[in-house]
Amino acid sequence: MNMNWLCITSVLSVTLVIFGQDIDTSHITVFPEGNQSIAGVFQVSFLNHLNQPRYAFNASEARRICLSLGVNIASKAQVQEALSRGLETCRFGWIDEHFAVIPRIKGLSNCGKSQTGLVTWRASVTQKFDVFCFNESDAAAQLKDTTTDSSLSSRDHSTQTTHSTSSSSLLPSSSSAAKTIDTEAEPAHYIGSAQGSAGGKAILITSTCTLLLTAIIIFVYLKLRRSCSQSSDMKQQQEYVEKEDWSCMKNIKETKDAQEDERIEVDDSAS
Repeated sequence: MNMNWLCITSVLSVTLVIFGQDIDTSHITVFPEGNQSIAGVFQVSFLNHLNQPRYAFNASEARRICLSLGVNIASKAQVQEALSRGLETCRFGWIDEHFAVIPRIKGLSNCGKSQTGLVTWRASVTQKFDVFCFNESDAAAQLKDTTTDSSLSSRDHSTQTTHSTSSSSLLPSSSSAAKTIDTEAEPAHYIGSAQGSAGGKAILITSTCTLLLTAIIIFVYLKLRRSCSQSSDMKQQQEYVEKEDWSCMKNIKETKDAQEDERIEVDDSAS
């Protein structure tokens, strides 16, 4: 890792000479200190004659410096990832999206106006800032180390848990036995309550369905009874009407017969 940063510093010196910039390469500094990037991201700054940081790169110069170092200018997502892993600065630096950012974890009035997160500044491309570069090999190596550490930690934790379980199994105490009994009894009580609640709900649903079915049967019975009653009344009325019609026709026939008899008698008398 130190060799990588030594190469970056050497290439940066040659690059500044090629660019023809009036910059003292001994005053170039890289952050984070200790030759260590965070998630592959590092910030390149320039120190003036008072050994104080000064913005020295416009957008195009910032990109060329990173490319000449054999790395790329960092993107917003890459700086955001570095911020989530602890990268925090107090100086704006150019990124790939052509605007400057400050990664902030804590709010300070003199660093991004007390804002936190990835504070942005959309300035003219001629504006002078630092630059955030991204070393992909550093990022991959750090990711591998993080994965390995996580795997080892998980393995150690698993081993400790297994050892603790084995020890407790070999040397049970009265208090641990009591805790085990309580732990086993509590879920059983909970299950019993849940079953009782479910049984009560089932009984309530069954009762409701029975009442509803009974009401439907009574309603259908009353409906059928009323229909039968109406049919009976209509039949009786029809029989009565037919009887009346038959009686009327009979009376008419008898009247006609009587009239014919009288007419015959009158004819006989006249003769």
